[in-house]
Amino acid sequence: MSITVHQRPGVYSSYDASGLVSGSGTGRLVGLVGINTAAQAGTVQTVTSYDQALTLFGDQGCEGMAELIRLALKNGASGVAAVAVADAEGYEAAFAEMAKTEDVALVICDSTDAAVQKKLRSSVEEASGQRRERLCVVAGAKNETVEQLIARAKELNHERVVLVAPGAVDGQGAPLSGVTLAAAVAGAIAGENDPAVPLGGAELKGMDGLSARLEDNDIDLLILGGVTPVESLGGVVSVVRGVTTRTVSGGAADTTWRDLSAIRVVDDVIPGLRSVLRAKFRRAKNTQQSRGAIRSQVVLELENKLAREIITGYDGVNVSADSTDPSRCLVDFSFAVAHGLNQIWLTAHITV
Repeated sequence: MSITVHQRPGVYSSYDASGLVSGSGTGRLVGLVGINTAAQAGTVQTVTSYDQALTLFGDQGCEGMAELIRLALKNGASGVAAVAVADAEGYEAAFAEMAKTEDVALVICDSTDAAVQKKLRSSVEEASGQRRERLCVVAGAKNETVEQLIARAKELNHERVVLVAPGAVDGQGAPLSGVTLAAAVAGAIAGENDPAVPLGGAELKGMDGLSARLEDNDIDLLILGGVTPVESLGGVVSVVRGVTTRTVSGGAADTTWRDLSAIRVVDDVIPGLRSVLRAKFRRAKNTQQSRGAIRSQVVLELENKLAREIITGYDGVNVSADSTDPSRCLVDFSFAVAHGLNQIWLTAHITV
């Protein structure tokens, strides 16, 4: 609305209204790397509304950066840290820039190329190793089969990589790749405050539909193969079960990291403890008294996670001075992650 500048002393007001999508105040930040010629390449820009995304990146259609931002925000992300690249050669540098960005919970990109997705995986792994823990959500190409999706998941094979399927459709029902689905799933994960709550059943908003209907046998194969399946029932698009692409360790089948909630709980507990200890013991002495206080704080934090049902138990909290470095304190403990409830089996004993 236009504002008239008056000269009379007094109290004046203005207002505006918008029906456009904006970020959730309770969600976390999603990172996005995509090809875009309207914005400056290689620069991280934090976007919190769809109209801001349109201003910065323009309208590139169904799989453009603005649309991916809209879906991430609509499904729960507080904002999107977006980096534009001029062409496919710029992905690696943009991923490196994103890896240095703080407070990013998940990263997505607009490419379905397996080589690009492997570079994204490496970037996420490196950032997580530098105490900036995050996941990435990727998608298959248009009309990719169940077998091709499972093969893609096997190539990626990492507990920090989520591969979603099938593809999406545009407003006219024409098939697309799964990148818009990846953006919606990333937003849903970013918007969930409890890491132990399973992703299965989460409704994905703003989607026009899916390009394929997955039968039960397809869903079984995808989940076992490390692919997160999504379905559309009655016009509602929702996640069937959230899994990671990590299905093999050392050449042998391994289900340790299958459920997405496992790595999400780890990323909640460990960084949370780091943050609390860093704040409370910034200038402490490495004495028995300080180590006792550190142990008490760790137990307090683990009890809090236990009460919130993020973990189901913990044990062996030991704090000691490092024998090789008198300035280093060693904290050792174990905990069990809380698993999501995916199935309920009923057995009925009937008397006739």
